[in-house]
Amino acid sequence: MATIARACLQQQIAARVDVVICDRPGVAGIATAQDLGIETHVVPWRMTADPAAGRNAFELALGRCIDASSPDLVILAGFMRILSGRFVERYAGRMLNIHPSLLPRYTGLHTHRRVLEAGDTAHGATVHFVTAELDGGPLILQSQVPVKAGDTESELAARVQATEHIIYPRVIGWIAEGRLRWNEGVPSLDGKPLQQPVVEHFDAS
Repeated sequence: MATIARACLQQQIAARVDVVICDRPGVAGIATAQDLGIETHVVPWRMTADPAAGRNAFELALGRCIDASSPDLVILAGFMRILSGRFVERYAGRMLNIHPSLLPRYTGLHTHRRVLEAGDTAHGATVHFVTAELDGGPLILQSQVPVKAGDTESELAARVQATEHIIYPRVIGWIAEGRLRWNEGVPSLDGKPLQQPVVEHFDAS
């Protein structure tokens, strides 16, 4: 989030962050956004006896908070709640997420550990449009890094995260420039349907 906000403020991409919303009070991201002069809101997730009712109430409040700024894009960054299909559909073609794996491999959690356990030679991150399917929306841009012999989970995670800070702002910039568009569920880049994600390779450093 901070990397994206700074890229906007420094005019590296032709966009601006209007508001940062979090579901937990007191997190570092809220303080960082405030330091950057960005409006912030906390929409707390509250456990209830009826989990479905709790999620409905949360999504209702979250939707009101998002819609108050009439955003062109909703960017998920470090947001770990699984949103309902009904909620996501409201922002079809306008909601992005980044996931720390080379999707469609390794959806869900603990991706770095699973890559190491599988003995994979490559790992990375994927920026994708958000749909009702968890980590299953159309893929846009992937970073790919080699897995080094002796890598620990934390070392591999750090290298992948460094690439996330490059590719996520890049995709937002493509949208801001009109290069990346959403056409009835099929994204297009520079006027051509994006059937496969663009892949950018990074070295092992």
